[in-house]
Amino acid sequence: MEKIWNLKKQGSQNEVKHLSVALNVNMVIARLLVQRGIKTFDEAKKFFRPRLSDLHDPFLMKDMDKAVERLEMAIANKEKVIIYGDYDVDGTTSVALMYSFLKSRIEDIEYYIPDRYSEGYGISPKSINYAIDNGFTLIVALDCGIKAVEKIADAKARGLDYIICDHHNPGEEVPPAVAVLDPKQVDCNYPYKELSGCGVGFKLAQAFCKKNDLEQKEIYDLLDLLVVSIASDIVPITGENRVLAYYGLKRLNSNPGIGLQTIINLAGIADTEITISDIVFKIGPRINASGRIEHGKTSVQILVEEDEEKAKLIGDEIDSFNEIRKTLDRDITQDALDMVDKNVEVQAMNSTVLYNRDWHKGVVGIVASRVTEKYYCPTIILTESNGLATGSARSVRDFDLYEAIGQCSDLLESYGGHMYAAGLTMKIENIPEFKRRFEKIVTNQITDIQQTQTIEIDAKITLSEITPRFYRILKQFAPFGPGNMAPVFVTEDVFDAGTSRLVGKNQEHLKLDLVEPDVNSGIFPGIAFNQSDAYELITSGLPFDVCYSITENEYRGKTNLQLFLKDIKKRDIFGN
Repeated sequence: MEKIWNLKKQGSQNEVKHLSVALNVNMVIARLLVQRGIKTFDEAKKFFRPRLSDLHDPFLMKDMDKAVERLEMAIANKEKVIIYGDYDVDGTTSVALMYSFLKSRIEDIEYYIPDRYSEGYGISPKSINYAIDNGFTLIVALDCGIKAVEKIADAKARGLDYIICDHHNPGEEVPPAVAVLDPKQVDCNYPYKELSGCGVGFKLAQAFCKKNDLEQKEIYDLLDLLVVSIASDIVPITGENRVLAYYGLKRLNSNPGIGLQTIINLAGIADTEITISDIVFKIGPRINASGRIEHGKTSVQILVEEDEEKAKLIGDEIDSFNEIRKTLDRDITQDALDMVDKNVEVQAMNSTVLYNRDWHKGVVGIVASRVTEKYYCPTIILTESNGLATGSARSVRDFDLYEAIGQCSDLLESYGGHMYAAGLTMKIENIPEFKRRFEKIVTNQITDIQQTQTIEIDAKITLSEITPRFYRILKQFAPFGPGNMAPVFVTEDVFDAGTSRLVGKNQEHLKLDLVEPDVNSGIFPGIAFNQSDAYELITSGLPFDVCYSITENEYRGKTNLQLFLKDIKKRDIFGN
């Protein structure tokens, strides 16, 4: 599929020049900073050298005083408390962080993760009944609860209190909890709105420490859990999240908790510098796997475990879940792709809605992402669970999936999510009408641009500009993620050095050696995954343009810079 290369606005030339002089960096680096809203020496210092003292006062968050007071009351009265959270990475790390913080302060404390299959997402009636039947009087709910108005009202009437720590968009009415911590509430003046669910829980722990004159080091030691949630939940790595992620990575690389160290060992990254990308692709999926395949409680067990041998046993179990997850992911994704490839009518649609009653509920979200990536249109993958069709939806750039699904709400039993990802449940007999109406809504609203993958380009450079010093400064832009993605560059008019080749089990990847005409930059290596269709172009002897990020490649003890190619095009894409 042809991709659009969009060169970002390059910023004011005067601002770029001023920053280049102030920081003693080249114009490309200065331009990258200005694009990120960094225009002065002080702003650059704050960006490159985050400080924990830059974190906001937790009491700026609405209801924080009430939440801390209720925790203090539970401790003073020796109440029974449950730490409750969703079964995904953000939920389980949230529970692990809060449980680890409170377990030495509350004698009778448990954690509770709802079962994905029998209870579903959010506050479950089963959990309320369990708490009341067993004498619990307070639940701290993390990464969920902001829309559980009726359930929490029922719990309150039965003598059960809630503190909600959520980061999702609230509805018109908030639940009648003792305290509702969510920076996205319209009347919450907290300066940073993009915390993860675990981040909101961290702010509660921070507030408790501040109120009770406790050492902040205790909560800073839990930042390894928080960075895993930030990376896995794909929240912006800007502002406060950048500070938390920066120090969380330091903790994760130097002295992680026993459970996380076990997962790191299983993922084979113990002797490397762990990055946000490593969390997203290697740590997060393992934590997610138990909730997808069996029960999310297993993930909390390993994250709070203090015995290495016990953690190893749990880790082996989680790794086996992950292997099952990968097999299901691969097989169901292939099933879904085959359903599209063999149906001309589906191929002609502007949306993809697929249903198979035998697909595993735990991986439909992953499959929806992969199908969206392949065909690049709003996609919904449904399976059967408890007699209903349930599944996950994924969107494309700038298309509001949540709003489109909402227009079909009369056909749904429930739905939730945001612009780019959602979950939904409906009666099986409603699938055909939902599919027809959803397709009509997408067709009427989506644009051609939204149906074409776009690569955002930070700057045009020559290969000769990629020096070790240039890369050392680029590395300091990390941690990378939404709001601060790894810079993407274009170099135009390059040639194959004559040694580029197809690699991979099925010759699906390209290993390139690139040169620039009339530039003494030598041969520059690159890798292009799943781009074998460009082999004819690059070996034709004609010039071409490459779009890439810069990475380090280690091979046989040697480390060198290489281009991680995102796309390859014939000359010339910008019409120069």
